[in-house]
Amino acid sequence: MASLFAAGGIVMWPLLVLSLLAIALIIERLTFWVRITRHQRRVIQEVLRTYRQAPIDVHAKLRQNLTLPIARIFLEALEIEGATPKQFHLALASAMQAELPHLRRFSTVFATIISVSPLLGLLGTILGLITSFDALRLGDIAANANAVTGGISEALVSTAAGLVVAIFTLLFANLFRGLYKRQVALIQEYGGQFEILYETHYDRQQRLDQEGNYVRS
Repeated sequence: MASLFAAGGIVMWPLLVLSLLAIALIIERLTFWVRITRHQRRVIQEVLRTYRQAPIDVHAKLRQNLTLPIARIFLEALEIEGATPKQFHLALASAMQAELPHLRRFSTVFATIISVSPLLGLLGTILGLITSFDALRLGDIAANANAVTGGISEALVSTAAGLVVAIFTLLFANLFRGLYKRQVALIQEYGGQFEILYETHYDRQQRLDQEGNYVRS
């Protein structure tokens, strides 16, 4: 590996940095998504069931699961006491928009690595060909065979390394993009169910208040 790395020329160093960065971010995102998706559906179903039976107890349930983005969204929307269903919908939508950047975290970095790595490989190709042509220009190809083959080796190795880094990062970036889309769909699905339950509870509370006012009058 060391000889192969040395054969790739100077562009192998930035490619190495990009590959290490990609691996670190991939590990972080994998940990993030595994932690979210492991118990999320069960927890949110329990939250909805709790809110249906005893709305006052749902705050404690949500605070126990603040590691889940959807729990933070629901809790932030519920912080507006006495909100109408329309206000609750707006609060839920704004909380969701605030949470989306956390779900898309590092997507720009992944896109940059995917774009830059092949370009660095191409740069290595050009530098390797320049080295080969410089050796050919001396006229004695046999005497400078090492320089010629070294330049060709640099061109090929750097191109392959750039493509490997880009393809490896692209596979995981697409995986995380798919998980992000699924998470957004899940938030919208359960958010809609939560809005229905909130509106039902709100209408019931309004009727009870009106009946109470009628009895007192």
